[in-house]
Amino acid sequence: MLKRIIALLFILAVFMMSCQEDPIPEVVVEEEIVEPPKEEAPELTQKINNFISVAMEDVYLWYNELPDIDTRYEFDSKEYFDKLLYVEDKWSFLTDDVQALENSFQGIEKSYGWSLAFGRFSNTNNIFALVEFVYPNTPAANAGIKRGDIIVLMNNADLTDENYRELLNGENLTITLGVLTDTGISTGSTVSMTAVELNLDPVLITKVIEHEGHKIGYLFYAQFISTYNSSLDVAFQYFLEQQITDLVMDFRYNPGGYTSAAQHLCSSVAPVNVVNSNSTLVTFQWNDKYQRYWEDNNRSDQLEIPLINSVPIKMGLERMHVLTGAGTASASELSITGLKPYMNVTTVGETTYGKYTASITLKPEDFYSESPTYYDDFDNWGIQPIVIRYANSQGVTDFKDGFLPDIAVEDDLWGGIPLGDITEPLLKAAIEDITGTSISALKKAKIEIPYTIFDRGFSKFDANKREVVIDHLDKTLLMK
Repeated sequence: MLKRIIALLFILAVFMMSCQEDPIPEVVVEEEIVEPPKEEAPELTQKINNFISVAMEDVYLWYNELPDIDTRYEFDSKEYFDKLLYVEDKWSFLTDDVQALENSFQGIEKSYGWSLAFGRFSNTNNIFALVEFVYPNTPAANAGIKRGDIIVLMNNADLTDENYRELLNGENLTITLGVLTDTGISTGSTVSMTAVELNLDPVLITKVIEHEGHKIGYLFYAQFISTYNSSLDVAFQYFLEQQITDLVMDFRYNPGGYTSAAQHLCSSVAPVNVVNSNSTLVTFQWNDKYQRYWEDNNRSDQLEIPLINSVPIKMGLERMHVLTGAGTASASELSITGLKPYMNVTTVGETTYGKYTASITLKPEDFYSESPTYYDDFDNWGIQPIVIRYANSQGVTDFKDGFLPDIAVEDDLWGGIPLGDITEPLLKAAIEDITGTSISALKKAKIEIPYTIFDRGFSKFDANKREVVIDHLDKTLLMK
């Protein structure tokens, strides 16, 4: 009986426990964190950013590699543009003064009229500048500056990493020239100059050199500017009249320029049968959208540059020597590689820059022509995006490291030998290759202190000038 009572009590206890309400769990209420609204860039900056975005998504060669960036929150348009560039693209750029840029492409520059190489002495890190060449009738020429002059001071102060390019884009300056001695460089005379706006004809030197039974035409060409094609015609006509046997083109400091100028020059020197048949100079490879459109619509004018039989002067050469250097870029390299399938092009000097792409100048008016009031507060902005990769008729392209010279010769600025002089090292080597005989030259003093050349140029647009600029693009397709 006792066992039954104990069992009943146990069952009752279990029943009572099961009937108790479950405890209410404690609810933890998290406080909602409200993010403050993200600050947006000013309206004008957003409009500029939008122009950049629209243009790059349309015609940029690597448009499908563009990062996804919200233009509303980009406060610096130039930094935003740099964020967009493909990893291999070291050439596309943005400007807030597109008029000055276009003037520069046309040879209109506010400048002193000199081209400089900048070096650094290894033992002291002191910076100096060497004059590569001087345009005639410019502030530098009028001040007596010549090739090989050494600049050691600017405005009575040392040249530094922060100020040395003021020698190219400053408004006024006073320079102290250096004198090369057996033990180093001492200071010499002082010269003051004021920069002026110049119209620079790129055909600087045209001469005929008679040596060992050869009549050798020499042409120094500083930039590919189509508005000066007539100057090329004058030079080539002179060579024809002089009945030259050989031609030396000096591109060593030529950064490039317009495709139409390269087309004109190449058509003037190539074999006549090649020119008369309008043979292909180079072909273009656009991004997939444009390439498909041009091909579907049979727009060969947008897919290649042919040699043109309408040029006024046809020299009909079978061979040509070209003087090259690190400053030989874009349209210079296009001309060299474009002509090689048709004639013997021998390069003499140093390795070229390495530019196998081309660009166009795009402005707000190209995209917002129906709403001009939209861009009137940023109408002087422009971008120069890479839009094509080019190749010659044999498919040669992607020369990222430049063209090695056929005949390697170092450009000697210290000697100060004038361009066009037969003892100038690059021209001397070309003439020796042409004639098969050596040329004796006086030995010049050489700098014994170790140094490196780290930069060179002519104006503040130097980096921008290393462009092949397509000046026959049909812009009516933009954003259509």
